[in-house]
Amino acid sequence: MKMIIKRHIFLMIVIMGILFGSEVCLGQLSSGQMAPLFSLKDLKGQTYDLSQMKERLMIILYFFDAASRPSQEGLLSLHQLAKQYKKEADLIVWAITLSPKEKVAPFITNSGLVFPILLDGTKVSDLYQARQILPTVCIIGPGLKVLDYFQGGGKTTETMLVRVAERELQRKQTKLAKAISDEIVKKNPQNIKAKTVKGYAALKENNLREAEEVFKDVSQKGAQGEVLGKEGLAAVYAKKGQPDKALQLAKEVEQKSPDRAYVHVIKGDALYAQDKKKEAELEYQKASQKKAAEPYQEAARYNQLGRFYASTGKYQKARELYDQALTIDPYYIEGTTNKGITYEKEGKWDKALESYRQALALEKNDTFAAVLAKKAQEMIELQKDIKRKERVDQLVKELAARYRGQKEAAKKVEDTWTSQPMVLSFVDFQEKGGLAERDGFSTVLMARLADHLNGSGRVQVVERVLIERLLEELNLGSSELANPETALKLGKVLAAKLIGTGSLYYLPQGTLLSLRLIDTETSAIPQVTTRQLGPQASLEKELFQLNREILKTVISKYPLRGYLVKVIGDKIMINLGSKQGVVQGTKFEVIEEGEAIQYKGKPLQTSPKSVGRMEVVRVEPELCYAKILNQERPFKTDDKVQEKIEETVLR
Repeated sequence: MKMIIKRHIFLMIVIMGILFGSEVCLGQLSSGQMAPLFSLKDLKGQTYDLSQMKERLMIILYFFDAASRPSQEGLLSLHQLAKQYKKEADLIVWAITLSPKEKVAPFITNSGLVFPILLDGTKVSDLYQARQILPTVCIIGPGLKVLDYFQGGGKTTETMLVRVAERELQRKQTKLAKAISDEIVKKNPQNIKAKTVKGYAALKENNLREAEEVFKDVSQKGAQGEVLGKEGLAAVYAKKGQPDKALQLAKEVEQKSPDRAYVHVIKGDALYAQDKKKEAELEYQKASQKKAAEPYQEAARYNQLGRFYASTGKYQKARELYDQALTIDPYYIEGTTNKGITYEKEGKWDKALESYRQALALEKNDTFAAVLAKKAQEMIELQKDIKRKERVDQLVKELAARYRGQKEAAKKVEDTWTSQPMVLSFVDFQEKGGLAERDGFSTVLMARLADHLNGSGRVQVVERVLIERLLEELNLGSSELANPETALKLGKVLAAKLIGTGSLYYLPQGTLLSLRLIDTETSAIPQVTTRQLGPQASLEKELFQLNREILKTVISKYPLRGYLVKVIGDKIMINLGSKQGVVQGTKFEVIEEGEAIQYKGKPLQTSPKSVGRMEVVRVEPELCYAKILNQERPFKTDDKVQEKIEETVLR
């Protein structure tokens, strides 16, 4: 009798789910568990194997009935978005059905579906509990782990689409997130969650005007809208650099909805930027303890507290918080690289590299992860190469002894005209202002600039590994390096002609870079650059431009100089090569010193005169060969030459 009653209850639940499109489900898949693997074929016999999709960051499995329009609603919405945003959309949707071929074929013809429809003949629907209630939608994330699970049409389909938009926002696919939000709002103008997604997508794009308009509109939509809208506006004003307005709105949200977490992140960031570290820590802690937050806000609240602990040397506590952030948001690449840096600080380079590789799996073009992974790999290789490590250790000890004894690197006795290699050394940039979401900016900045400058052939940048080991040996921190005398002294010990130093000031709207090049011999400052670095997407472009500016300074302020070694017909040999920065195509002038003019018993030196030009056609390490372009007199051995700077290079 009991068995019969249980069966009746089960059947009633199933029937209610089918009739009313409810989210009722027995034994649903839960977030975080591995998605059941399967292999199915489409109508053409092509096989789709889920186990082969481990590298994909998001897959949507959409179980539906080819003969039921209500079960197709969400699928058709995703189809329209994929068609409309073909370039931006990275939507992978597998539509799975128990319907027979004769019903599937006309559906494909009528809908023109861009996604594959897989025929379920192996009980895959049972694995996903998707036989009784349709549609059933399972969103799968990195590592083929279940992120979200929905059952039923109608309102549940709308909820599912909102969640897809939120996931796209986490993946930084802002255009697609906005497009999905617009699609939802078009059908239901009262969907506040969808509008809020659009506002934060605009905020991530740094489109503050659009974000402000969206959040103002949201704030007018009832009690829930007022909370979400004001919370979003607080984030907008914080990014605009208006902390007072941001803090006032955050306070209003806190009073209206005490469980909201993200307002405490906004408050914590504002207080940290004002150097109120203790108060900031308290706000970050509150953020990590509160319960209410949008999915795309959750990771940031754990990350900022983790960043705070990492800045005070509490690396284990920081990692625990980064792990919490990544559990909630597997696309949160910031937490992944931040975790790696904590391992760096402890000298655990293998674990650091593992974190950076995980970040690159999420975004292969991420500049931070790529630079940090390269550095970690180099450190691991150095540790394995015993002989090289011994050489570096010995060199570091010698350099440290010179520094402590205030002795510069020994210089060879040679002529004062011929150029020496242009060696540049970057020292740590001071980091000021707010608590950046990502750690390691100064490392990335110096590493990328070093790559660009070394690649030019004109400048040699001292190895970062050597500098870091030397700083460690001397126990010099960022506060000591902020002293120009210390930086100059360090540059001289490293035999660098120029020192690159400065600061990074973290602002809500971006990072302000202040860079100075200092001549270690004269203490002159040939270049001062101040610029605001934008979001990650434009960082590479901005660093490349900064590299060009540094090269422009080097070429204009320190032109290559040398002598003619030999003249053979129209071919010239010069005592400069690739070690000094000569490259094929470099142009030189042959110059004669002007005669001094005697005036009141004092000789006045006139400017040197150009008597011809030449262009380098072949380069060796210490010599180069040039062809004559023009000459006012025959060239001869020991004639002085100076680099001719092209105007196009300086633009």
